Amino acid sequence: MHRRDFIMLLGGTAAAHSLPARAEQSERMRQIGWLVGLREQDPEAQSRNTVFVRALSDLGWIVGRNLHIEYRYLVGNSQPFDLQAAELVALAPDVLIANSTPATRALQQASSTIPIVFVQVLDPVGSGVVTNLARPNGNATGFTNFEVSMGGKWLELLKEVSPRITRVALIFNPHTAAFAGIVRSMEATAASLAIEISTRGVNDPSELEPAVAAAAREPGAALVLFPDIFTAAYHVQIVALAKQYKLPAIYPFRFFTSSGGLMSYGIDTPDLFRRMAGYVDQILKGAKPGDLPVQAPNKFELVINLKTAKALGIEIPPKLLALADEVIE
Repeated sequence: MHRRDFIMLLGGTAAAHSLPARAEQSERMRQIGWLVGLREQDPEAQSRNTVFVRALSDLGWIVGRNLHIEYRYLVGNSQPFDLQAAELVALAPDVLIANSTPATRALQQASSTIPIVFVQVLDPVGSGVVTNLARPNGNATGFTNFEVSMGGKWLELLKEVSPRITRVALIFNPHTAAFAGIVRSMEATAASLAIEISTRGVNDPSELEPAVAAAAREPGAALVLFPDIFTAAYHVQIVALAKQYKLPAIYPFRFFTSSGGLMSYGIDTPDLFRRMAGYVDQILKGAKPGDLPVQAPNKFELVINLKTAKALGIEIPPKLLALADEVIE
């Protein structure tokens, strides 16, 4: 046998033995447990899932081939996630995902060892989710959704759209929203805009209309909706109430505006879920969540609904329309 043929034979034999090992390693089924901060039938929940699954597939994780995702959703309006978190932890997944601050807290209480990647958590340090953004150190890391300074920006945008505004009611659920930092930001900006701030906590959907109606009784009133699982779950009802009582309002996410809300300014949500897939990929490959810094959003979008503006008798300034990332007509 010639030396060249012998080397080729050895190479072919080695490859034949290594291929099954590589295939077995790459095709081993991994499991993710996802605690979703929205109801299962919510189109926004399905949209986020689609973006995330597609981003994972680009990284080589294919659902049904080498990856399984187990979902648990919000039940009711803003009930605790304790039961859903316990169910997911009992499955012993490789990674847990938490969408929202309450979901993250529930998973952390259920497990201190399974890696957790959270997304859309407002003020993770202030909420007690992590002790340090650069070095989380525990079993959780992920992505924030807003800087607290965003509150001041919402007021400025409302005033630009409707200069007559003198009072702004903040609508949120005090049990699900980390609201203190944003409120301070808004109060710091309100004086310079001659705006008076009032907070209207709502614990149940039945309290939404009384809160909006009370705000509407004040002259020069407008609404700011905080980003939390309660306002997200009832965004269609909230948008309808703002239109019914003819109140200018600004919302934290695009899906409020696409449902008929006047204006939204906030994160590019699909981008955040695409980036989350990168952290999940790293952890599945052996990275520790405590070594991965908590990241802030880097893409924001202003969306304006011209049809709603016309219904409210509001003329959007041309400069603002030019700045908008999307104008819905």
